[in-house]
Amino acid sequence: RARHSVDALGHAAPLHAAAAAVKPCPLCFQRLHSGVLRDLERQNLKRENIRLLEEQIALTKRLTEEREKMLAEKGSQQS
Repeated sequence: RARHSVDALGHAAPLHAAAAAVKPCPLCFQRLHSGVLRDLERQNLKRENIRLLEEQIALTKRLTEEREKMLAEKGSQQS
């Protein structure tokens, strides 16, 4: 009886040397390709979101420092 492996999509494939010569079905390849493209897009979106978040954090810090400086100057003028 021949031994088989099962891929991520549930397709059985023989485990012998001739199996290496068998190409994946076009639909399986298309799904894999689409999944890779989605993963790459998600990674790019994540990098962009992290960049925007870091920029927002820096701007918030700068605004807080400027506000504190203005309040300190205003307080020293009233004294």
